[in-house]
Amino acid sequence: MNYLITGATGFVGLALCQRLASSEQTVYGVVRRSDAVLPASVKPILVSSLADLYTHPILSKIDVVIHLAARVHQMKDAAADPLSEFRAINTEATRNLAIAARSAGVKRFVYLSSIKVNGDGQSTPYTEQSEPQPVDPYGISKWEAECALKQIEDLEVVILRPPLVYGAEVRANFLNLMKLVNKGIPLPLGSVNNRRSLVYVGNLVDAIAQCAIHPNAAGHTFLISDNTDLSTAELVKNIAKSLNKPVRLLPISPVLLTILARILGKTATVDRLFGSLTVDSSRICRTLNWHPPFTLLQGLENTARWFQDTH
Repeated sequence: MNYLITGATGFVGLALCQRLASSEQTVYGVVRRSDAVLPASVKPILVSSLADLYTHPILSKIDVVIHLAARVHQMKDAAADPLSEFRAINTEATRNLAIAARSAGVKRFVYLSSIKVNGDGQSTPYTEQSEPQPVDPYGISKWEAECALKQIEDLEVVILRPPLVYGAEVRANFLNLMKLVNKGIPLPLGSVNNRRSLVYVGNLVDAIAQCAIHPNAAGHTFLISDNTDLSTAELVKNIAKSLNKPVRLLPISPVLLTILARILGKTATVDRLFGSLTVDSSRICRTLNWHPPFTLLQGLENTARWFQDTH
């Protein structure tokens, strides 16, 4: 079995390369720099952009394309037309790559989408039957890519929608939260009683590997998580425990914090901290007989070890 992984040097891509490198498969990783670091057994495919892959001879050797490369969600997007920028990479390039893959004889196309396709959260868990309601350019572009992929005939498409992904090499808000907890800074989150789903990168790449080969995966969209939901306050407590740090949570009213956030223009940040977003990942467990190989606590402990070794 020959795999081609786009976004191979990214957070999820590198973890997937490491996961597949230990198998007997042949793995090609798409990179944009000649000095990109991949596991020794992963063969680099150097391109200047995804468009280079459309006519690349490597596609004729590939059984499964795992498409991870994307323009990711950005808090402060400087683009004049963010939706057009997201569509160009996340929608159009994805469709074109899938069409090229089919023409070259690729059997399966695994696409890493996002729970942002479903929306920014609701009071009940999202399922695969939930009506997609993307609210930002990133989510819209991902949903449009899913729709485009489903229109391509004679190609087995598998779509995964993860919520927040954490693990070694994590960046952005999760890393910032770990830094705050590690420094012992009191956080005004003690009264937050929301529910959030997360997925450890080790669980995500294991699921991707299953989706690449399992005969029952073809044509499915799967929501995925660690199968453990927790509040932001509980997440902070578990991070502190993993880092062996004391937890300092102040029981400040979320209503007051929301008002303050609006004044400071930080509403989006507060929404992520206080809002609920959960997923029901029972379909992938049932359809593929897949279960997360790591518990949430194990995932956090592994992430904490990486953090302590590198910060």
